[in-house]
Amino acid sequence: MDSVSGLFGGGWSMNLAALFFVVGLIGFLAWAAQRFGLGGMMPTKRGRRLGVVETLSLDARRRLVLVRRDEVEHLLLIGPGGDRPIETGIRREAQSQAPPP
Repeated sequence: MDSVSGLFGGGWSMNLAALFFVVGLIGFLAWAAQRFGLGGMMPTKRGRRLGVVETLSLDARRRLVLVRRDEVEHLLLIGPGGDRPIETGIRREAQSQAPPP
């Protein structure tokens, strides 16, 4: 055990460096998840009326979001200039009747 503490210097400085590394790693992963849109991939619970179906990053500042309310979906453009509806009233029944691409 003495060889391990002698190799890394031991003491509180090693513990403090490890703490900063782990906190920095958690912060980086949270930033990356938010930046690349990984937050919207969680499945919704049954019985909910409102949910995010899909998101797509267009560039660093704008994002397309498909929102479902009851059985109606709305396509929104989210950006620094405000949120704008692109298409509203998309019925889910019409999607199931369309032939696959």
